[in-house]
Amino acid sequence: MRMGIIVLGLIALLGCSSVNGDTEWWQTMSLYQIYPRSWKDSDGDGIGDLQGIESKLEHLVDAGVDAFWISPIYPSPMADFGYDISDFMDIDPIFGTLDDFDNLVATAKSLGLKVVMDFVPNHSSDEHEWFINSMASVDPYTDYYIWKNGTVLENGTITPPNNWVSVFGGSAWTWNNQRQAYYLHQFAEEQPDLNYWNEEVVAAMKEVLVFWLDRGVDGFRVDAIPHLFEDSTFPDEPLTGDTDDPTDYGYVEHDYTKHLQETYDMVQQWREVLDNYTENSDGVPRIMMAEAYANTSMTMKYYDYGAHFPFNFNLISNVDGSSTAAEIKESALDEWLNNVPDNATSNWVIGNHDQSRVASRYSPEQVDAMNMINLLLPGVSVTYYGEEIGMEDQWISWEDTQDPQGCGADEDTYEDYTRDPNRTPMQWDATTSAGFSTSNSTWLPVNSNYLTLNLAAQIDADVSHYKVFQDLTTLRKEAVIQEGTVNVQLLNDNVMAFSRELESSSDSIMIVVTNFANHTEMISLEAFENAPDTLVVSIASIDSDLTAGTTVSKSSLEISALAGLVLRASTASGASAVVSSGVITLFMAVLANLRY
Repeated sequence: MRMGIIVLGLIALLGCSSVNGDTEWWQTMSLYQIYPRSWKDSDGDGIGDLQGIESKLEHLVDAGVDAFWISPIYPSPMADFGYDISDFMDIDPIFGTLDDFDNLVATAKSLGLKVVMDFVPNHSSDEHEWFINSMASVDPYTDYYIWKNGTVLENGTITPPNNWVSVFGGSAWTWNNQRQAYYLHQFAEEQPDLNYWNEEVVAAMKEVLVFWLDRGVDGFRVDAIPHLFEDSTFPDEPLTGDTDDPTDYGYVEHDYTKHLQETYDMVQQWREVLDNYTENSDGVPRIMMAEAYANTSMTMKYYDYGAHFPFNFNLISNVDGSSTAAEIKESALDEWLNNVPDNATSNWVIGNHDQSRVASRYSPEQVDAMNMINLLLPGVSVTYYGEEIGMEDQWISWEDTQDPQGCGADEDTYEDYTRDPNRTPMQWDATTSAGFSTSNSTWLPVNSNYLTLNLAAQIDADVSHYKVFQDLTTLRKEAVIQEGTVNVQLLNDNVMAFSRELESSSDSIMIVVTNFANHTEMISLEAFENAPDTLVVSIASIDSDLTAGTTVSKSSLEISALAGLVLRASTASGASAVVSSGVITLFMAVLANLRY
């Protein structure tokens, strides 16, 4: 632990001398998502927990990330694995206690890591005391949720108030016998929607934010924001015409249940809570990140209303391994960079707990190239656990399926809906259950490839995805990445490249080249006018024929199939070596002093 703190101090000292002091901590962070059930089990029950997370925090330091976001750890019946919350101000015993959480935060702070909490404001569990009291019409909870009388047909049958459909399929309305009314749930029926037209609900959820801020949280990832408000007149949604199945979420347009103006106004209110807390405490910004699957204009609007940034899902939603370089440039990179507001901080996301892993959605050979894109474009990078070692989706049988989206289907169709394959336990090493647990039985099966694909093996290997990842996060600390301009170019139908460059330094240019073809490509970098005639490979994909230290020509170079390269001017590479040498010298001097 002492050694880790010393190393952090040296890195921080170096970083402070090379980046703009006006940049806030979050604007250049590398954010790592921990799915708590799957990261590390400390007690042998086969489910990850808070003590397990704390025990592995030095891995995040070693990986070079700056902050971590924990998916929900609140008390929950687990109808949607933590997104159905029965108490917004406590920890589920599966994961530990509030004391465990406080210890986790304290250890994170000692290691220089920021902690981001998952905030789930749209709904609660149907086992929350608020909903129990609302069912019984006990004030002030009577209108904490959206209740409506049904439509009475001529034969006396009562039907839902309108044609709204749940994200998980089926009617968004469920009848409650006790209340003798329907309640709205845009997700599972165990997740009743909170009523944000009620100011008491608004105030209660602001208290939730302050509760966790008081416990040391540095920010929030806000779940499912677009669903917060619904049209209070409850009209039928227009039909899409895409399906005749009224239980399919794609049956209607969702004009009255998503992206209402009042939702943006609520984001602005939450930003005020965070800013007031910052102003009245230590002055260090507390941040809000918005999860909003939306079109570009609706996504960018969150910046205007106070989100520090809305997640950029372009590399997930718009493209995949079948996309051409032209499609990735246009639909993912340009679509964001050309629309992000001036002075706003961009972000890049290539994976999360709802999406197939990068190695499966693209290919194992493209893991390094996609991490280069994710980590070296301007702004925040977001890494889902296991992507630093190239973890892959694991097929999960119907019998082992846990995800409610999969369980809600049937044995013939569950694979189209389940998210279990990308939530399997973290592969730490080749011991029992990949080092995730001492138990042979884990909540989801460990990927069968863990004996060869694991962190320990990649640390020991001369070349590995993890070592590429470390090199990239080290490079992120340099001014050229934190402050440099970006220039994206399509070099041919299969190869895309972008440069990062400091306007104040002619030899600072760094170029990332990615080949999306399954064959070698010969390219020219003449599109980058400021690049020198000769460049040096700084970082390369593990299967690249070109390796670090190789000199290449700007006018003509060959890039391997599905490979990524980071190229730099030879003077920049030399400068980095001098800096690294200086750090090593300083480090050795500190060690010498420690011995005596």
